[in-house]
Amino acid sequence: MHICIDDYLLDIVQNSFEADSSQVELIVDQTEDRLNCTVRDNGKGMDAEVRKRVLDPFYTDGKKHAKRKVGLGLPFLSQACEACEGTFALHSEVGVGTTVEFSFNLAHLDAPPLGDLCATFVILLAHPLAKGFVIRRTISTVKGSGSYQLDKVELEDVLGNLTTSGTLNLLKEYVTSQEEDVRQYYVSLDLHKQKAPLSKQQEM
Repeated sequence: MHICIDDYLLDIVQNSFEADSSQVELIVDQTEDRLNCTVRDNGKGMDAEVRKRVLDPFYTDGKKHAKRKVGLGLPFLSQACEACEGTFALHSEVGVGTTVEFSFNLAHLDAPPLGDLCATFVILLAHPLAKGFVIRRTISTVKGSGSYQLDKVELEDVLGNLTTSGTLNLLKEYVTSQEEDVRQYYVSLDLHKQKAPLSKQQEM
């Protein structure tokens, strides 16, 4: 079982959904050799003591993620970023919300593969706890630049509730088409990055 970047995105955004957030934003910005991500919410937020605890890999309250099949947590994300010379920052305030900013050096030998971003975006958009949820995806390389935005409220206005197989298939087709439009600007790195293993969610 391999851990991919999309697994971390799935986990961190779900944290925001579970924090009683009415607005969650996911930004995924890619260059030739770097992936910069931001997850921002207006949920419950954390005080200094809780922020310290959630970065402890041995801490768990045993309740928050009881229904999750996969839970990686902030400590493992921080370690993964550090391992490939990336960055990690956590900002949170009680009653205001939380922002997690992190980056991966994609050219580094220890950088995890991207995984399936399209599948992850679909899962998050269809999440039952997702209310006001927006994904902003950008890529800028020597080949050019492109971007797209996925807004759950706008998508449901067009497709209907994202709960049936029909609407989910339409959502998957739309997200895939948007990602394919920006994929032309990808810059290939090492061979071992191109042949990426399946992420946890793909193996289930």
